[in-house]
Formats: sequence, structure tokens, C-alpha cells
Amino acid sequence: MTTAGKILSRLELLAQAQRWRGAGESVVLANGCFDILHVGHIRYLQAAAGCGDRLVVAVNADGAVCRLKGPGRPILDEAARARLVAALRGVAAVTIFPELSVEPLLRALRPDIHAKGTDYTADSVPEAAVARELGVAVRIVGDPKHHSTRDLLARLARPESQ
Repeated sequence: MTTAGKILSRLELLAQAQRWRGAGESVVLANGCFDILHVGHIRYLQAAAGCGDRLVVAVNADGAVCRLKGPGRPILDEAARARLVAALRGVAAVTIFPELSVEPLLRALRPDIHAKGTDYTADSVPEAAVARELGVAVRIVGDPKHHSTRDLLARLARPESQ
């Protein structure tokens, strides 16, 4: 499948997930803004892919990123961010979601596992109550949070030392 072919609408994703489940495969959901893809994102998504058979990545839409991260964000538009994430080997599908929370997608998709990065704990995952209600396991995956787009942008904005 081509990279662009991995980017699905919500309806296409739900149909694809049904086919995967029909074949006995598990579905893992990861989500994020992925504005300027960095090594922390890669490690998070690789670890999430290891939690099941098919990794679905939900990418925040541009409007949501602006509301969540502030003025000047996102740096890359949602189509570019989705395409970059879709190019990663372990990613089976990508969808763009407009909501500020991934809860509506979590309810619609009902993945086997909801993977969150190490900037969360089991107690601080915003969607934990919904996941419990749906019987979705939550896994904290990836490396310790030593990377962030915010820090990368701050470094890029500093004038070079003389």
C-alpha cells in the first residue's frame, strides 16, 4: 500500500478496522499532533506498533493543533503531518481528527489498545475513563519524554552563538 493509501477518512478507517478484526488482527490506536516529526514521536509509534497487529495513528487536524498548542502552530499542515506518519513502517493507517479530544474516535473505533506516550501515566491519560468504559486497554509506551516539538522550535528560534 502506498503512503497516501494509508490515510483514511473516519468511515474508511472503521470499515478497514472491521476487516482486520474479521481476520483476527488486533487494533492499536495512537494519537497526537506530530508537528515536526522527531525521534520521540518515532519511538512512541514504534512501541505502539509493538502492542498489536495493526497500528492506527490519529493526527490532530490543523484547527485542533492551533487551539491546543497556540498561535503559529501547527508548523506543518495536517496533510503533510499525516503523510509523514503514514510513511513509517509500523503504521497501518492514519486518520485526521478535528476534535480536541480523541474520545469520539476512541468510541467509534473501539481499538483493542490505546497507546499513549510517556508524558502520561496510567492515571493521567485524558481518555482513561472512556477506555475503561469500552474495555480498551491503555498502554504507556515509548521512551522517557526528553523530546518535544516546543523545545525544538525554541532551539531553532535562538540566535546562533558567536
